[in-house]
Amino acid sequence: MGGFIGMQTDMTVGKPMKMILDFTIPVFIGNVFQQFYNMADAIIVGKFVGTKGLAAVGATGTIMFLIIGFLMGLTAGFTVLTSQKFGAGKMDEMRQSVGNAALLSVAISVIMTVGSMVGMRALLTLMHTPEDIFQDSYTYIMIICGGIFAQVLYNILASILRALGNSKTPLYFLILAALLNVALDLLFIIVFHMGVAGAAWATITAQGVSGLLCLVYIIKCVPELRLKREDWKFRPQIAKNEIVVGIPMGLQYSITAIGTMMVQSALNILGSYAVAAFTAGNKIENIFTQAYVAIGTTMATYNAQNIGASKLERVRQGFNCAHIIGIIYAIVTGVIIFFFGKYLSYLFISDNATEVIPMVDTYVKCVAVFFIPLHFVNALRNGIQGMGYGLLPMLAGVAELAGRGITAMIAAAHKSYFGACMASPMAWVLAGSLLIGMYFYVMKDMKKRLGL
Repeated sequence: MGGFIGMQTDMTVGKPMKMILDFTIPVFIGNVFQQFYNMADAIIVGKFVGTKGLAAVGATGTIMFLIIGFLMGLTAGFTVLTSQKFGAGKMDEMRQSVGNAALLSVAISVIMTVGSMVGMRALLTLMHTPEDIFQDSYTYIMIICGGIFAQVLYNILASILRALGNSKTPLYFLILAALLNVALDLLFIIVFHMGVAGAAWATITAQGVSGLLCLVYIIKCVPELRLKREDWKFRPQIAKNEIVVGIPMGLQYSITAIGTMMVQSALNILGSYAVAAFTAGNKIENIFTQAYVAIGTTMATYNAQNIGASKLERVRQGFNCAHIIGIIYAIVTGVIIFFFGKYLSYLFISDNATEVIPMVDTYVKCVAVFFIPLHFVNALRNGIQGMGYGLLPMLAGVAELAGRGITAMIAAAHKSYFGACMASPMAWVLAGSLLIGMYFYVMKDMKKRLGL
């Protein structure tokens, strides 16, 4: 397998710590840039459209997470099989898995676009979206839903490249897209006065461009991914294997999103200042927590390749390395956010700062203390999925939903902003505890399966 051209990486050999760091850092930077997309929207809308505009974009954040999270989980799940076949050196089967993943992605894009656009008005009403921002929220999210195909194109192609151990190329295209997004934001909002609609158009255009760049790169530079006509044939067995991992991975994001929508509903009751503060706090949190998402992505690819090659001991070593990286990072960034996080909110807030900033401070302090459980949630959940277990990690998602949902309901009943801020930490503690137990079960079960 060593003779591959391009930037593919065989993760079944070499030092696990170095492998994991080398793969994680580009994914982390890519994820941060993806957050900058959303942040650019928030900063430019907050400054040039006003706090109401920021709240309108913020009020749709959970719905965006529901849709885009599901798609990211799904596309990452579709390519676990690709990664396993690559790890096992079965190139023909790897190409067939890519062809089937592409066909499934197209079908999902169509269903998701139609479904989300038809049900959107009812969903915003259900979530108690404040009247003064309802129309702007609706406009913004409908444009985003119309661009689902662009989201899927980038995510499926980036997942395929990562499955082959190449995490750097998707990063470069993301950076380009993020810069394009900022430029288009400024153009559409300041020059053309398109308001929140401008921010949405900028986002989907930039996503579409990064997807097309991935496509051109794969065609030109990755000979192992040049699909022949027979690779495009729909194969029910491969599709079934991809769906068995993909749907639970997608649903896990969606379950998290449903929990955050319950939190959003609790917030909406508290008015647009609370929504704006929570939006700003959440954006700050998201930048720092992308490292955990990146470690999760790495562990899914690393474990899938090593299970494909029947190297269970390397999987164990990989998990240990990931935990060392994650815990050190959690302590350092937790301290930074706890003491200095609120100052970052000046990026977003242009008016009503005296009311909003103390609420941002409450939020960042609540989440900063619980970063270590958040690391375990991401590393273990994705790592176990990479080993081919779809359903088990989803149960952790259900625990997460319970923690987040119950806390949000209590917060809504007491009209407590602090309660809304504690919803995510409670979810992380519950899901993290469950996943630690799962890890020991899965390692034992996999030992039996591989006959070791």
